[in-house]
Amino acid sequence: MDTGTSPRHLHPLQVNPTSGEPYLRLPSPHTNIIITPPRPTDVEAMVELMGDSRVWLQLASVPHPYLSRHAEVWLGGVKETSDSVLRELEEGFQNGGGTELPFVGGCPVRSLREVKEDGEEVFIGDCTIIRGRDVEIGAEAAKASAEKQVGDPEIIWAIGDYLASSHHGKGIMTVAVRTMIQDWAIPRMNAHRIRVSICKGNIGSVRVFEKNGFQLIGTKKDCLTLTAEGREGGPPISLDDLEWCRENV
Repeated sequence: MDTGTSPRHLHPLQVNPTSGEPYLRLPSPHTNIIITPPRPTDVEAMVELMGDSRVWLQLASVPHPYLSRHAEVWLGGVKETSDSVLRELEEGFQNGGGTELPFVGGCPVRSLREVKEDGEEVFIGDCTIIRGRDVEIGAEAAKASAEKQVGDPEIIWAIGDYLASSHHGKGIMTVAVRTMIQDWAIPRMNAHRIRVSICKGNIGSVRVFEKNGFQLIGTKKDCLTLTAEGREGGPPISLDDLEWCRENV
């Protein structure tokens, strides 16, 4: 049971009373899974997770072999983004007189962790929502979306995710995506459209999003050239595009 209190500007995030870290907890039957900001201490866990072919082969941008330096650079970038959204939450709330919860341009939590019985929190994956990029929505739409003000319902968002293979097939990511959309993206980002691009053949990931109301809208054949370190020159990748529209769910 959660006992930590949460400052109103962070709603619906809860706050760990010991560490002061905000988080979202997944609903039953996955209440032992929380979503937190990224941590610099996740390097070792990330290297192990990204060394699993059941994970990295589905992530076109991930280098192989995946080394500590890759994790350190990536964690530094996403931690900075998370901290920026947390500042945006507080500043927007104060600028609004401390009475209304403003829309913000992202979600400060993304790292999935399994909370063990002894309280240990084990990094098991990532789920993030950002403004759609070229790969998901095309260059023209990405440029237009990037220029829109925070809270604009016309922004096209995109979700990226991965999960440790030890936790595949348990419904965890399905619930995590649902929690991110329903608890955060709708009330705190005013999200109306979300896209996801999935490597062709990744049936499990497609099902995760279909269960959350996403619909297949097309396939981009051989659209992605591998440029990640150690994977250059590999065969081009085809992507299945799925879309979620708030008005349809």
